[in-house]
Amino acid sequence: MHEAALPPEPERSITLIQVEAMALVLGSTQPADSVDVDACRRHGIEVVRRRSGGGAVLVGPGEVLWVDVVLPRSDALWTDDVSHSSRWLGEAWSAALGDVGVAGGTTHAGALVCRRWSGAVCFAGLAPGEVTVGARKAVGIAQRRSRGGARFQCAVPRAWRPTLMTELLGLDDRATADLTDIVHVVPPAAASALFDALVARLPG
Repeated sequence: MHEAALPPEPERSITLIQVEAMALVLGSTQPADSVDVDACRRHGIEVVRRRSGGGAVLVGPGEVLWVDVVLPRSDALWTDDVSHSSRWLGEAWSAALGDVGVAGGTTHAGALVCRRWSGAVCFAGLAPGEVTVGARKAVGIAQRRSRGGARFQCAVPRAWRPTLMTELLGLDDRATADLTDIVHVVPPAAASALFDALVARLPG
C-alpha cells in the first residue's frame, strides 16, 4: 500500500488496511540513516518508506488502525490549500471518535506544530487536520498529492511504545520521557467500531 501510486483519475475511496507484521514506516523525506538497523533486526522489524511526509510510524498487528482515504481533485471536498486540505477528514475522525465513546476529540486547525522529536517521530508533531484528545494526538494524517487527487494516510494508535521507538530510531534517553505522554491510545472496544463510525461520518 505504501508503494501504491494514485491512478491518473482517482475516485473517492476509503480503505481499511490490515497490518500483518511489525514495521517501522519512514516518511518520504526522512533520512535512512536515522534508523538503528541493528535494533530493528533484533526486534524483527522491517523498515519501509511511505510516499507521504512526516516522521516515523511503528505499525503492527493490533497496534494501529490504518485507513487510507483517496480524494480526487474534482471532488467538492477538494481544496488546493494544503493547510486546510485535510480538515474535513479530521472533523470526520473527531465525530467518529465521539460516536465510539472517545470524547473530546479536537481537529487541529492551526499551523504545523514542530516539537523536539517531530522530525523523527510522526506523533511528536501536529499537522493541520490531525486530531487530539486533550493534549495527546489521537489521529495522525499524512497526505500524498498528485495531479489527479490525494491519498490521505490515517493512523490511530491502539498501542504506543515510546521506549521501542527510541531504540529503533537511535534517539537519546530524553526521547523516551518526552514521547511517553504524547499519544492518546484508543481502547480496543472503541477501535473495533471506529472504522464503521468514520465511514458513517464522511461527508456525502
